Amino acid sequence: MPTPDLQNRTVPVLTIDGPSGSGKGTIARAVAESLGWHLLDSGALYRAVGYAATQAGLNLNDTQALTRCAESVEIAFRDPKDGGETRVLVNGRDATDELRTETAGAAASTIAAIPALRKALVARQLAFRQPPGLVADGRDMGTVIFPDAVRKVFLTASAEERAQRRYKQLNEKGLDVTLSSLLHEIEARDARDATRAVSPLKPAADAVRVDTTGMPIPEVVAKVLSLLQA
Repeated sequence: MPTPDLQNRTVPVLTIDGPSGSGKGTIARAVAESLGWHLLDSGALYRAVGYAATQAGLNLNDTQALTRCAESVEIAFRDPKDGGETRVLVNGRDATDELRTETAGAAASTIAAIPALRKALVARQLAFRQPPGLVADGRDMGTVIFPDAVRKVFLTASAEERAQRRYKQLNEKGLDVTLSSLLHEIEARDARDATRAVSPLKPAADAVRVDTTGMPIPEVVAKVLSLLQA
């Protein structure tokens, strides 16, 4: 994890927020690679805490225990030498595959509603703001974590398309899921994320909304890059 430099406000930040399955992770990674900037996958932090809590046998309703877990858990991101997906290590264990499951996503959404836990992760997120720039992907990057970002993008897509995308991803990994169950989980998560009391999912007032329904990835990447250049 980068060394914290909380005073470095001159480093440019591009935030990409949006609901689950909107493509923000894929787009953020491609944009960061194109720019040569650092990448913050904030959702991975919440998933990592949820994973660590589950491994420790914690009750997801025990807010104090979960907050302590968020404060103490060791999370590291490691780029593979041969390219491919960045690996996420939780307390020294490669938990990348586990973190991408729907179970981990649901746990992350549940614990993300805890104010003290969100506060415990703020410094970790701010620490990614390093030269030459940062692309931050999440749900409150433009509204809470980096309100001074040079450009804010809010990606959307229909719930049906997001379920289709997720269904394809999980099937390619050999996981047995149904499209109807994924659609239900996505709709439930949307409602939970949008109605939570702290840092609800919503576009920043100065964010540009981009509907990715039916758009190929290269087109979305080009759109986001053009918005940043503008």
